[in-house]
Amino acid sequence: MKAMLDLVARHKAGAPYGIYSVCSAHPLVIEATFRHALKTKSDVVLIEATCNQVNQDGGYTGMTPDAFRDFVFAIAERAGLERSRILLGGDHLGPNPWTKLTADEAMTKAEVLIEQYVAAGFRKIHADCSMSCADDPMPLPEDTIAHRAARLIAIAEATQARVGGEPCVYVIGTEVPVPGGASEDLPELEVTTPDAALATIETHRAIFEETGISAAWPRVVAAVVQPGVEFDHHKVIDYDRPKAVKLSRAIEAVPTMVFEAHSTDYQTAKALKALVEDHFAILKVGPGVTFALREAFWALDAIEREWIGEDAESHFRQVTIERMKAEPGNWAKYYHATGTELQFDLQYSLSDRIRYYWPDAKISAAQEVMFANLTRNPPPLALISQYLPEAYAAIRNDGLSFTPANLVMAHIGAALDGYYAACTPVPELIDA
Repeated sequence: MKAMLDLVARHKAGAPYGIYSVCSAHPLVIEATFRHALKTKSDVVLIEATCNQVNQDGGYTGMTPDAFRDFVFAIAERAGLERSRILLGGDHLGPNPWTKLTADEAMTKAEVLIEQYVAAGFRKIHADCSMSCADDPMPLPEDTIAHRAARLIAIAEATQARVGGEPCVYVIGTEVPVPGGASEDLPELEVTTPDAALATIETHRAIFEETGISAAWPRVVAAVVQPGVEFDHHKVIDYDRPKAVKLSRAIEAVPTMVFEAHSTDYQTAKALKALVEDHFAILKVGPGVTFALREAFWALDAIEREWIGEDAESHFRQVTIERMKAEPGNWAKYYHATGTELQFDLQYSLSDRIRYYWPDAKISAAQEVMFANLTRNPPPLALISQYLPEAYAAIRNDGLSFTPANLVMAHIGAALDGYYAACTPVPELIDA
């Protein structure tokens, strides 16, 4: 994947370039990402799917890797973005969806997973075998993790050789806690130590050589570490630059690699910029953009209540909360409050478990009614500005129509602005 290799090379040469990865399967989030790329004239857009989200069994989206690829490309065509500008990545690819099985069984499933991702055209592959399976010790030894990752990367290399196309680039390592944000209250996070980060890299390098896939090592572009950023249900642990300075400097000794930072959702624009400058040059965002999606939906619901007669209202927000309570499977393990506190978490938790409910048939139907109401009877500009001021300003500046979908996507685009600014240094500052 030449674009990723070039980006890492520019960063290692001293220019603070980075790239952000949007991990979502919601069509409005993906289209908003593509529109944002067109608006900012970005050369490359990175869209990733996780092993739980998309896999050979369908994942929680119901999509296999080739189905997700087709889904993304159809949205790109609608948005007017060339496929050549889209990079598809697979995140945490490994045995994670099948850890209740034995290691042999789970890794056999993971091999199929990797093969299907690469065959479908995914070329940024995060091989993550850090999780213990049913018959594994906890935690797994580092060399076991690396051997399993190498086993999967060997499958990826063989698959790419068979199907053709650009070679894959790889990411190794993992972060703590698990992907998607912490489920419990977090007082503080320990930053990965430089020794631990370098040991992970060296262990993987040695095992790549031992297992005969050393040709892939120059295409291992990043290691996932914990720079000290995370979020739980109610708060964000912000990037504390001084605490990460030793870790940041450690990667400078590795000529072909940067760090990848997960759970950067809700970081400030200043923090995102500092992360990229400190060599955490690949920024992952998922719940942060779906949280913006929910904000926009709730704003449209408020506009509808003020503007549309009660008999015609969709009651979108009420329907969503009722469906979440009726089907608690996607939040019950994470939200432990009751009463009004639970009502708050269902809607406003930063972990954004509500994102799993947007495909629900009743919620989708209510959304369609809300969108149709506000399309047939457009609200006044003052009401839009009241509830969606950033989207209102962006749409006016861009000369677009105030459709519900445009408002939602403009609001998501505002959430992406900080990522774009962090990853795109100002040319005159590079030359200075």
